[in-house]
This record gives sequence, C-alpha cells and structure tokens, in this order.
Amino acid sequence: MSEEPFGVVLRGQRRRRRLTIEELAEASGVSVRAIGDMERGRSKVPQRRTAMALAEGLGLAEAEREALLGAAREARATRATRAVAGTGTVVPPRSVGDFTGRGGELARLRQAAARADTGEGASVSVISGPPGCGKTTLALKAAADLAQEFPGGCFVVDLHGVEGPMDPGEALLKLLKALGVSDRRLTQEDAAGRAALLRALLGERRCLVVLDNARDEGQVRALLPGGGRSLVLVTSRRPLTGLEDVDRLALTEMARAEAVELLRRILGEERADAEIEAVGRVAELCGQLPLALRVAGNWLTVRSGWSVAHLVRRLADEERRLGALAAGDVRVEAAFELSYRQLTGEAARMLRLLSLVPAADMTAAYGAALTATGVFEAEDVMEELVEAGLLQVTFTGRYQLHDLLRLFARARLARQEEPGERAAAEDRLRTWLLETAGVAGRWFKSGHGAPPSSWRGLVPLESAEQARAWLQGEAPAWLAALRGAAGRGEHGRVVQTVDAMEWFCDLWLFWGHWPEVFRLSSESAAALGDPYLRAFHLNCHAWALNTCEHRHREALERAGEALAHARRAQDVTQQASALAHAANAHRKLGEAQEAAEKSLAAIDLAEESGDPEVWLNAVASHAVSLRAAGRAEEALHQDERVLAFLDAPDCPVSEFIADVIRANTIYAIGLDHAALGRWREAAGHYRDAVVESHRIGLTNGEGYALVSLGQVLVELGETEEARSCLRQALALGDEADSKELRTAQTLLDALPAE
Repeated sequence: MSEEPFGVVLRGQRRRRRLTIEELAEASGVSVRAIGDMERGRSKVPQRRTAMALAEGLGLAEAEREALLGAAREARATRATRAVAGTGTVVPPRSVGDFTGRGGELARLRQAAARADTGEGASVSVISGPPGCGKTTLALKAAADLAQEFPGGCFVVDLHGVEGPMDPGEALLKLLKALGVSDRRLTQEDAAGRAALLRALLGERRCLVVLDNARDEGQVRALLPGGGRSLVLVTSRRPLTGLEDVDRLALTEMARAEAVELLRRILGEERADAEIEAVGRVAELCGQLPLALRVAGNWLTVRSGWSVAHLVRRLADEERRLGALAAGDVRVEAAFELSYRQLTGEAARMLRLLSLVPAADMTAAYGAALTATGVFEAEDVMEELVEAGLLQVTFTGRYQLHDLLRLFARARLARQEEPGERAAAEDRLRTWLLETAGVAGRWFKSGHGAPPSSWRGLVPLESAEQARAWLQGEAPAWLAALRGAAGRGEHGRVVQTVDAMEWFCDLWLFWGHWPEVFRLSSESAAALGDPYLRAFHLNCHAWALNTCEHRHREALERAGEALAHARRAQDVTQQASALAHAANAHRKLGEAQEAAEKSLAAIDLAEESGDPEVWLNAVASHAVSLRAAGRAEEALHQDERVLAFLDAPDCPVSEFIADVIRANTIYAIGLDHAALGRWREAAGHYRDAVVESHRIGLTNGEGYALVSLGQVLVELGETEEARSCLRQALALGDEADSKELRTAQTLLDALPAE
C-alpha cells in the first residue's frame, strides 16, 4: 500500500522520466489540466481507466505500474471514508503526508489524550512557538493519529490569530453547529449560554478539538471544556499563560537531523543525498523552521534544474539584505522572498493584491476583480502562485493565502505599489463584492429577479440557486466590504446593497449578521438624510432584532423610529410595515392587546397604500395575534384571505415572494384548524405545507410542518404515517428548529414498537 498521495506518486514518476505535463498528456490522452490538477491534489482521484492510461503513457515497469495504480486505489478508498467521517466537522482534519520528526511532542499529546480519557488530566494542551515552527502541522498530525480514539468527532477551527482574528463568538457558533446544534437553538442563547452549551457538549462526549492559530487567551477561553473526556489542542504563537489548568508544549525549530530529513523527503533521497552538505546548509539558512524548509524545498522540486548549492547561494544572499519579517522571523521571509523574486510580474502583483482580500479563502473571481482582468486570466496567474508554493488550494478547491504570506505580500504591496493603485484595487474589489451581492439579492426581490441582460459579472448568477449559494459562500467578504463602504462614507452604496437583501434574508434567517447589516444601512440612510430610506432600513433593522436576536424592546424602538420617519416621508407603505413589526414585537413580549391593535392598524394602512406585500404581511401578523389570543376562528378567516389573494390569477406579487408567503400561510391554516380541534383538516394543510416548503427550499418551515403533521397523525391514530413524518423531520438535522426536533424525538419514542 502506498504511503504517498496519488498526485505525489504521479509527479515523481513523470519527473523520473523527464516528461513535461504536456508530453505526458500527449502520450496518455489525459488532458494537461487534468494531470496538473491530479498532481496538486485539486481534482477527484482518477478512475482505474484513467490511472491505466497514465501508466501506459509513462511506460511504467510492472512494479512502478502497480505503485501508481495502488496509490489511486488507496486514494479512492480514503476519499470514500473521508466523505462519511467528515460529516459534522468544521474542517476535515488532515496531516502532511511527509510529516517528519517531533516524536517526543507526539508522544506527549498521545499521553494527554489518554489522561483526558480517564478524566484525570488536563483537557487542554497549548502548543506554542514562533511563526513557521510547525504548530499547526503537529496538531493536525496528532488529530489524524488520534481521531479513532474520539468517537464524538474531530473538529478543527482556524482562529486566524496572526491577522484579522476570528471573533470568539463566531468560533463558538462554528463548533456548536458542527456538534449538531440547530440555528434556532443558537438564537435562543446569549454568548454566555452558548459557551455553557459547548462546555456541556464537550463534557458529555469524547471529542478532539483543534483551535488553530489563537491570538490570545480571550479568543479561546469560551471554547474550552470544563471537564469530561474531550481534548482540546490550542496552537498559538504565545504560551497563553493566562489560561489555568492546561498542559503546555513549547515548540521551537526542528533538530538539524529532522530538518535535513524533511528536505530529503521533499526532494527525494537520491537528489538530496547527492548534495547532502548543501542540504544541511539550506536547513541552517531556513532556521530549521518547517514552514521555511517546505517553501525552499518546494522551489527545488519545481525548479528541478537547480542544484541545492545554487539555492544555498541565493538564500545566503537574501538573508544578508532582507529585514525581519513583520512577525519577526527573517528566515521565513528569506524563503518567501526567494519564491517571490522568481515570479512573473503579473504573479508578483497578484500576490501583493490578494493580501487585500478580507476573507480566509477566495475564488479566481477575487483576483480578477483586484487586477481588472478576466476570471480565466486571473486563474492562470493564481495557479502560478500555487505552483510556487505561495498560494494554497483548500480541500474545497478554493484558494487560500497563509497568514504569514499575507503579511509578506502586504509588506511588498506597501513598498511596491503606489498608494493610488492600492486604493484603486481596494475599490475595485469592494465595488465588485457589493455589486454582485446586490445583483444576487435582487433575485429574491419583487420587481427584479434575474440580472439584466446588460450585466456582465465575474461569477454566474443565472439562477436563484446560484445567487443564494454565492451570497452564503462569500458572506464574510461582502460583509467586510459593506463595513468598509460604511466606514468610508459610501452611504449610497451601502443602502443600495442592503436594499437588495429585503427578502433574501428570510431564506437565511439565522446567519447571525442581519442585525448588523441593517444597522449599517440605517446609519447610512440617516447620513443621506432621506426619511423614506430611514424608514425602510429601520423597519428592516426592527425585523432583524425581533426575529434573529429576540431583542423585542429594541425592535419596538426601531419600529417606532421607522414610523416617525415614514410619516415625515408621507409614505403609507412604510408606516404599515412599522406597525406590523411593532405588532410582532408586542406579541413576542406577551402584550396581546397591543399586538392586535397595531396589526389591525397596519392592515388599514396597507389597504390604503395599495402595496400587496405589506398588506399580506400585515394580515398574516394579525392572524398570528388572533390565534395567540385564543381567537382561532378569526385567525383562520384572516389566513384564508391571504391565501385567496395569492391564488388569484391576477396576483401582483412576484413568484418567489408569493411562494414564501403561501408556504407559511398554508402552515398557519393548519395551526388554525389544530387550535379548533379539526385534526383531519389540519393534517391536510400540514401535508401541503411540507410539499410547498420543500419545493422552495424553506427547510426550517418544512421541519415545522412535518412535526405538526406527526402530532396530528398521532391524535388521529395513524401511527405509521406519524412515524414516517417524525423521522423525516429528524433527518433534517440542524436545518430544523432544535425544539421541534426534540418534540419529534419524544413523540417517536412514545409510539408503539414496530
């Protein structure tokens, strides 16, 4: 069985035959791009016929042929296993294939895992040391080796402590979601409650958590268990002495013999041993730091015509004239500088500009926006950076710039780019992110839908599904761009972008940032001095506070402000919206009379305005208020008015908005019938709500309808269908409300055995 990845085996056999990728492509019939992607581990593992074609093209002898085919078989098996084992993890734990040395450190971490299993030792180990010393690699190697001992799962979170550290609350959310906690449950807890929930889960289960690249104690304190059998590995440049009851493992440079061995593995033993003294000198010049060794070794691998002695001369020269890296390690910068100096002008400029990307990873479209080029042109340049070892490709296929390289690139940006060009690149990126977010959001907004034929974007947004995927996948970047635009006083750009999110936010209810988004747009609207804009964005902010964070008193305040500005603008539509949001807040606060009065007033104003969306929402809000007050028959009448309006052949509401309101209203009618004890009628509407919610992707609504249907079927004595519905609800996992899932499990457990 091969111990090396398929791509490494393929590249080694190709180079031993002194074939270029193009020559192997011609001999095997496999495309140049496919071979390149295989060698870099970017593509799927090839099927047997593709591996056979490559073996034929290489002219392999029997033993080498079997090594290549064996590597392909092993990779396919590993991929299949990882697809199952990776479910629920934050990042699938992976270790470097040519990991070298650190035997004593690994033994200490194995001992820590064993002590945690008995509950007698510290449940946290802090791995600290200078940049580039291999903290992350060691932690991931330990996680890979120990994963089988932690049946509760293995989870890795990069805290980005070098630059742009992740907020502890965001890291907490990532871990809780990975552990199976639903978005609905998360919104019911404040920061302290979420931290307590994480401690409880880690105390109940045996999990291994790697918190990588921590900035300080405050970033990780809320993420640590209070006991139990779980183990948390924290990597940081600092020893985090403020943390109590933890094991500490201080990591320094590798021993010289280990550093030389790592270079031998990267270069191949034959080539390294031919210049073993020069290899030792490279190890010394790199400070025996694993990151620097790997960058230097990769350069020798890519530049197969270079001698190791030539690399020694280059490194020695660079070290004499280079200043210290911003993080304080000159040898790492020397290795980076060596690679950087060999780049084409386009690639060097791309690396500098990529340091401006406000996200952990990116696609080629980011490079295109920064450089004002096409996506394919940008991708070609970014692939040059991948080949040079200066840009990584993640397991998802996205590009990633290491923290240290980001600092290096930003320093070069400051030295080599004129301030005006840097500002122009930042503006191009910010403009692209916000314009694309606006176009994607308007897929879901009344009167818009698909982008206009004149729009030429860097990413495909040809369907609502693509728009939703882009908005969710690139949220860290466009949110950062929105913050940047607000900070620069680009108020028109802010309100225009956020206006597009009016209905999309219903599809991603528990993202966690809608209150901030609408607060920023409210502030920009205030700066613009437009009372209508202020009313609209304050209404959106009231919705977010009320629905996403359950801050009902603040929601009432924002709705009141919105009402005042809507009256100044003489806009009846926004007045009606403000009253509807206020009614919802009153209802959540248990103030039934106020809720009924304001929702009824909202209906009157909505009818006056003639805005169908506002009218529909106002009527639906009034129906909920009536049902909560025990007036289910009146609530049913209001809900039926909404459905009749939507089903009319001349309904003026856009298809998407009509679908969302229809699915919610059908479910609401089921609730009305259930409140009246009409179980058969309720069941019929719940079934319809399941179908409608599933069709349009409202998974949370689908979960509500399935659980309610299961409850009604139990009342009707239809046990088997009830069992099926409840199981379907449970299968939705964290896409459904955790409270509903607990109800489903309780009902399922109470059913008679099959």
